[in-house]
Amino acid sequence: MLLAIDIGNTHVVLGLYRDQDLLGHWRMQSDAKRTEDEYAMQVLNLLGRFGHAPEAIDTVIISCVVPALGGVFDRLAQKYFSVRPLVVGPGLKTRMEIAFDDPRAVGADRVVNAVAARELYGAPVLVVDFGTATTFDVINSSGVYEGGVIAPGVMIAAQALFEKAALLPNIELGRPSRVIGKNTRESMLSGVFLGYVCLVDGLIERIRSELGYSAKVVATGGLAKSVAQESKYIEEVAPELTLTGLQLIASFNG
Repeated sequence: MLLAIDIGNTHVVLGLYRDQDLLGHWRMQSDAKRTEDEYAMQVLNLLGRFGHAPEAIDTVIISCVVPALGGVFDRLAQKYFSVRPLVVGPGLKTRMEIAFDDPRAVGADRVVNAVAARELYGAPVLVVDFGTATTFDVINSSGVYEGGVIAPGVMIAAQALFEKAALLPNIELGRPSRVIGKNTRESMLSGVFLGYVCLVDGLIERIRSELGYSAKVVATGGLAKSVAQESKYIEEVAPELTLTGLQLIASFNG
């Protein structure tokens, strides 16, 4: 079995695969202060609760954008699963040509998403990933990773508004009932949530214009479903896109 590990700034997401079948997936907080032993206890507990023995895992693949945690999960894989993990980065086969000034500078998660989106939806395709940052990744009509956009995540935007404006409350994000707010909370929801939808749609329009042709738009990440319901352009929501990409890349290197 394959254990796919996606290490992000906010969460670590695990996916357990038998061949191409996703048997289970779990989410943990990212914490650079935790050791491999502390994370291992949580991982092993999750696997055990769903009847999966660690001895059955013969492949581990890691995508990481938090350098301090990359080594932690590398050691975890070797110590508790007795396997040297595949790590997304230079030297690992992705079958994705990257037309970026410095291909090594593209985040591992973005490459993984691009691989999955092209495999699932063909090319051209545009991936919008709603994470700590919101990223837009463009795979052109030739199937090449063209580049993309990085914007502050919607949660970062909301938190900054709360922290920097003394009279504004900390709010739970959601769709407002109207654009013109009748109180502070409604006004903030409209500005943050609907404003973010406009940011997403506006960037998609500009990306398509620059490409000179349309591209299918796929969303993933925490707020993907909510934003997609309001967006004019998001056509698919793929919650497990990154895990799918990790499974594919592991198969390329098997």
